[in-house]
Formats: sequence, structure tokens, C-alpha cells
Amino acid sequence: MARVSLLLASFVSLAVASPAFKTFIVQEKLASVPEGFASLGPASADTVVNLRMALPSKDAAGLHATLLDVSDPKSANYGKHLSKDEANAFLAPTADAVSTVQEWLSSKGLVGTVSAGAGDWLSVSANVSTANELLSAKYETFQHIDSGKTYHRTLSYSLPAEVTNLIDHIHPTVIFDTPISPNAFLSIPRVPSKPADSCTDSITPSCLQSLCNIPSTKVTAEAANSIAVAGFADEWAQTADLQSFLRQFRPDMSSSTTFILQTLDNGTNTQSPEQAGDEANCDVQYTVGVATGVPVSFISVGGNSEDRIGGFLDIVHFLSDEDNIPPVMTVSYGFYEPVISKTLAFKLCDAYAAVGARGVSVLFPSGDSGASGQSGSGQFHSCHRYRPTFPSGCPFVTSVGSVHGISREIGSSFSSGGFSNYWDAPDYQAFAVAAFLKAQGSTDAGLFNASGRGFPDVSVQGENYQIVNGSKTYSVSGTSASTPAFASIIALINNDLIAAKKPPLGFLNPWLYANADMLSDVTSGSNPGCGTDGFLAIPGWDPVTGLGTPDYEKMKRAAFRKYN
Repeated sequence: MARVSLLLASFVSLAVASPAFKTFIVQEKLASVPEGFASLGPASADTVVNLRMALPSKDAAGLHATLLDVSDPKSANYGKHLSKDEANAFLAPTADAVSTVQEWLSSKGLVGTVSAGAGDWLSVSANVSTANELLSAKYETFQHIDSGKTYHRTLSYSLPAEVTNLIDHIHPTVIFDTPISPNAFLSIPRVPSKPADSCTDSITPSCLQSLCNIPSTKVTAEAANSIAVAGFADEWAQTADLQSFLRQFRPDMSSSTTFILQTLDNGTNTQSPEQAGDEANCDVQYTVGVATGVPVSFISVGGNSEDRIGGFLDIVHFLSDEDNIPPVMTVSYGFYEPVISKTLAFKLCDAYAAVGARGVSVLFPSGDSGASGQSGSGQFHSCHRYRPTFPSGCPFVTSVGSVHGISREIGSSFSSGGFSNYWDAPDYQAFAVAAFLKAQGSTDAGLFNASGRGFPDVSVQGENYQIVNGSKTYSVSGTSASTPAFASIIALINNDLIAAKKPPLGFLNPWLYANADMLSDVTSGSNPGCGTDGFLAIPGWDPVTGLGTPDYEKMKRAAFRKYN
């Protein structure tokens, strides 16, 4: 009898210890359907949604501190980048968190798949009926009015009390990213090219070489050096277009020079003229064609995920799981910051911090809609406050703006820039931002967050780039043209450093702000928006042109200064 009682007591104890998952707490909620979308009613119960669950990292703050330490030229640890395991260890969740969340999923017959890299995401597929029950949600089918594209989203979701503190965010739930460029992604308009007599009329690789003192000689590619070019939105880079571009604009290079293709999420790289992508072609042509001799990988992310947010997650997880990670990653796409929830933005920003700590320079365009983040179509039609872009507001990436003009460089009017509403100004740019705000005075007060992280960090020529797309030559403009050009300069400097047995530059911003004199200050131009002149380009850093435009020779000298 005593033994039976003991067994009974053990079962009672286990029952008490096992989570009940009965009490739900609202996690995120929207008051109404976002502007630009319409509900088509409840989603079909058997429709499958692929849920991604962000788990809290063990030591994100420690990662931030370590990243800044190895990236600060004044630190004794400058250039002592982390290994894959060291970086991922900061972001990894606790074993108990993973176990409890898996137990919760198991209670609904589900099993989560751990993400690559740090393993701080769990993915699970469930039909709408199960997802509604799992999250105390009401998934509906929403249509983006301008494009007609449909999404499955819920206006609110809840979590059991036992896992509330173990999950930062679940996607897709309450985030409605707009599928039309440039609302969800930044894009570049194109016009047929006209014969150009000089760099005043158009930008080519030789123009960038002349303006930025970039060498045209082919470097001996170092094994540890390369550029990763991200491809999204069914934008495909064409081998034939690259060959034509090199014959036309880099006749000193072999026209057979090409790029390495990598694919994710069933990504492809279709090679037919009618399916060529001007963004993908621009990015590849101005990395292969400017970083002469440096290997370029085009990473084509397919449409496995329901939206491009999933692609952003997948590509950084893919890279964070690589043993030999490319020292430069250039991404010519982005979102408006208000589209991305703060929790999701923080998780992505931390992922960029982790690859930065491993010695990767992560580059994003500042955006193509001026200070306002106002695109003219899609999600935002009213403008009461400037809207920053993401990931440019993340303090662990380098944001690139655009300029034009040869004898005198001027900030491009479309070049986005401003201040994040999610992140405060980091220490490395505090002095530069404070100087701008002092000069700004009360102008546009209330339209932006004066304590936020300022962007862009630098700028490059961004208007009238000559590209070959679908066998035709076009002129394109945008910060997403400036970004791969800047990536090429960093890759060439990295090649010099690696050849000298030095580490690559890695996360650039502390180095950039500590060596602002290596950049050419731009003091003219503005980025109008919301019925205002926007911000003005002034001496020193400003949220139109950043610290200024690059000079390869000056930057190379500054890169080696730490080691001389």
C-alpha cells in the first residue's frame, strides 16, 4: 500500500510539474487592418501556415559589446573576430527554453525545426485550424489592394503563460509587409541608355574608379576573400548580360569573368532575357566589374517563405552557418521600419551583429524615398512623420546613401536618411550626430526621433548607372546601386589586408566614424519629404550623405594605420 501511495504521489508530482498551457496572454495586436490591405474573411481551416518562432538569445548584450570591441580601432582586440561557434553561442537560446517550447508544440502534435546558425529560431508548419488553437488567433486571408497578392495573417495572437517569456516573436502573425517595390523592397527605376560622353552623363565602372581612386588592375584573389550578393524577389542575374557589360564597360577584363551561384529556399537563377532582373544585374555587374578579381557569389533566395521577411531570415541563417563566411555581404533590398515589429527587427539586427563579429561587413541601401519614407503607392499614403528604413536603422550594419555630380557631389533627392525609432544613436556616431542636430536646431522638430540611430553612414554615386539587362543597356538610379559599388571598395581593401596577413575590416562603422577624414564630405543636397525640404547635407555627418563618399587610397591607408 505504501508503494502504491508513493507511485501515486510521483504521478501527482509529475502532473503538477508538467506545463498546462491553458492560460493565454496576448503578445501582439493590431487595432485594425493596415492601410492598403483588405480582409477577404477567415482563412480556410486546412490552409498551411509556416510559423517561425524567435527565441530569446542567451547573451545578445554580450554579443553587442564584443562586436564593438573587435570593431573599434582604439581597442586592443580590434580585428580579433570571433569563430562561428563563438558568435553563435551568444545568440543561442537556453536548452530549457527550447525544451519548453517544444513541449508546448508537442501538446498540439507539432515538432519545431531548429534554425541553422545559432538555433534561435524554431520553424513549424500547421494548418490554420491548429495555428488558431495554438496561438489563440484568428487567421484571415488579407489582400494587398494595389498588387492583388494575398497573405494569411491574424490581427492578434496570444501565448500560454509558460512560454510567454520564451518567445520573442512569431511570424507570420501581425506583420503586413507590402509586396510592391519600393514599399517592401528598395528598387531602381530604369530608362533606356543614351550615348554618354562623360561621367557627368552616366556612371560606369571607369567613372567610379576615377571618382573614388579605385584601382583597375586585377587583384590576386585571396582564398578568404569574396563578396556575397543577396538576390530576392525573383530578380535573376544573367551571365550573358554580365559578359556584355564587361565587353562594353570593362574591356580590359576578360568577358568570361563570372559569378558563383548559390541558392536557398528553392531559389533559381533563370537565364532568359525576358526574365532578367535589373537589380540583380546591377548588383552583380558593379561588384564583378569594380572589385576586379575578387570572387562574387550571387545568393538567390527563392519563394519558399510566404514573404521576403522569411528570405531575410534564411539568408543570414545560411551565412551564419558557413564555416568560411564571405567578408562582405551586400543587400540591395529593405523595408520601411514601421512595417517590421520591433521584436523581429531586433532579432534580425542581432543576426547581423553575429556575422559582423565574425569579420563580415554587412551593407544595406538607405532607401529611395527621401526623408519621409513616402513611396506614392502601397501601404503609406499619409505623411505625418518621417519614416526610417530597415535594416539601415540597425546600428550593426552600414547604410549607404546616394550622391550625384562630378565636379561637386550633391546628395540625391531620393536618398533616404534619418533616425531610427527603434534604436538609439550608438556611441560610435554620437559626436557626429550631435553636431548635426545642433546645426539642425528646431527645423522639422517632431518629424523624427532626435535620439535615434542616424543613417546613412556613407554615400556613393547613385544616379545614371549603366547596366545591361535583358541584352539591352539601361540607365538606373538608386541607393541600391550605390551599395554594391561601396561593397566593391571594401572587398578590394580586404584583399589587401588578407594578403598582408591582416584580418578583414569586418563591421565598418566604428572605423568609419573614427576616420571620417578618409571620406569626401558632401555639403550640398537634401532629401525632401512630407511637404518639407527633408534633411540638408551639411559639413560633417548628415542624414542625406552620411560621412561622405569613399576614396579607396585614403581608406586603404587608414585600414593599415592600425598595424603600422
